[in-house]
Amino acid sequence: MKFFLKIIGWFFLLIFNAFLFWSVVFLFSHGLKGLSTVLLITLLMIDFFIFNRKAYPYRYLIPALFFLFVLVLYPIYFTIKTAFTNYGTGHLITKEEALYRILTDPNFTYIKDEEKPVSYVVFCVYDGIKPTDDFLILFKVDGKLYIGFKPLPKERRGTEILLSEGKLSVIEGIEHLQIVPESEDLNEIRVIKLRDKVYKLLYSPDIPETMKFSAFFKTAIGQKHLSKAEYVHPDIGTIALRIARDGKWRFFRVERLYRLSYVEEMVGNKLKTRMIVVNNRTGRRLIEEDGAFYDIDEDGNKHFVIGYIDYVGTRNFERIVKDPKIAGPFLKIFVWNFIWASLSVVLTFTVGLGFALILNDRYLRGRVIYRTLLIIPWAVPAFISVLVWRNGMFNETYGVINKFLLGRIFGLGPIKWFNDPFWAKFACLTVNTWLGFPYMMTVSLGALQSIPDELYEVASIDGANRWQRFWRITFPLIMTTVAPLLVGSFAFNFNNFVNIYLLTQGGPPIPNTTTPAGATDILISYTYKLAFEGARGQDFGFASAISVIIFFLVAGISFVNFKISGTFEEVRR
Repeated sequence: MKFFLKIIGWFFLLIFNAFLFWSVVFLFSHGLKGLSTVLLITLLMIDFFIFNRKAYPYRYLIPALFFLFVLVLYPIYFTIKTAFTNYGTGHLITKEEALYRILTDPNFTYIKDEEKPVSYVVFCVYDGIKPTDDFLILFKVDGKLYIGFKPLPKERRGTEILLSEGKLSVIEGIEHLQIVPESEDLNEIRVIKLRDKVYKLLYSPDIPETMKFSAFFKTAIGQKHLSKAEYVHPDIGTIALRIARDGKWRFFRVERLYRLSYVEEMVGNKLKTRMIVVNNRTGRRLIEEDGAFYDIDEDGNKHFVIGYIDYVGTRNFERIVKDPKIAGPFLKIFVWNFIWASLSVVLTFTVGLGFALILNDRYLRGRVIYRTLLIIPWAVPAFISVLVWRNGMFNETYGVINKFLLGRIFGLGPIKWFNDPFWAKFACLTVNTWLGFPYMMTVSLGALQSIPDELYEVASIDGANRWQRFWRITFPLIMTTVAPLLVGSFAFNFNNFVNIYLLTQGGPPIPNTTTPAGATDILISYTYKLAFEGARGQDFGFASAISVIIFFLVAGISFVNFKISGTFEEVRR
């Protein structure tokens, strides 16, 4: 039995090694060299722990090591790497892929001046009276009839089809093909029979009776199959579907807009060969700068063609300091972030400690009931509580505070909770205090119950009042237990994205800024907006730079707090 189990174990180990090795090769071939390296190191360490007898105790660390490398170390590496690039909207692919797209993508083609459209008629197989996307196209080029079959994907990027290519053939060379009626005039042909399939007339921009199927052709065939497709024949060149000047969808002969070329340039005292991209239509070379290619028009204006991921050095970090429309909001957000985290800790701890002192009174009746009721805010999921506060309490029109408390009881006007920066910040701190005080109450209550009663008896004999006993005995002894948790709470609230984003979405907006900065934004919500919600698109590089700054800020502040509070001093001794 043991031998059988051992065989099964080795079999699963073999499968695990094969899967991880395949993952390494797959990721490396797709340009994810960092993640593939992390997986390879993880695989080697796991095998070392298993096959080396001296490393036997480390086998129990294998799951932790795997998740450490994949879910912690690699994201840190990727974030730091991205912070020094222009990764974002318009710059999501590598330079090699950008060049490949310029040379192959059907969007980078042009129609020669005064080029006449190619006459065509689309035929498809019908399911009863309903057309399908099983189609073929009949072209007439230079007096000859050509048949184009449904294009097939030629170039892919993951699931995205970059280029499809259709086969063009002269109809005389195709066996088992029958045209009904036989005619050289495209407008007269109604049926094409090919082997066991019958293709009936569907659409042509020049046949009025087919206009009823125009929408089906444009959506089910044109956009789906022909938008990135080309039909190629050695005698007639390349044909592609374009929107003509009359607004109709027609086929034209197209040419590649760009090509690669090489020039010799003097770099220092050396003559070097450099690859460039040239516009075939104008003969001008494209300008390559800031991780993008730009075309030049007749007036000398630059036009963005395509961008790629490029190393930009410390530019993302410099923007925070040098750009006044970024530096100003960033400084405001940082100051508020520090105030938010500090006040959150102070308020939750103060309220929690106050309730803990009350519940710690052994003569208080119904302590269990009070304790249960006060812990409810902690038991309810935070996002539910935040939404209740946002829509039920702070709603400016029908919220409980504005409509009933201020309006009916005090006769005051409504407060603009989410449009006024001060009140928006007040609302954020109120909700966070509500959510956080039960945790502090529970921690403080546990610390209070660990303090010996003899200390209070001796202090009473010496004449100390309650206030003196609290500050000389209770508070110092509580802080020895709670101080590390307060530091952890500060770090947590410094990056407390959920409460801020669900309550105010970081608003109201800060005026005169080029980034989506809000008055209640903290650094992490500001980073999220930069990465996913910017009006100018996603800016992952800049967001990653701020994430790196957040990491060092939190680490530095936590270190200082630990040092000042003397936490872990006893451990070191």
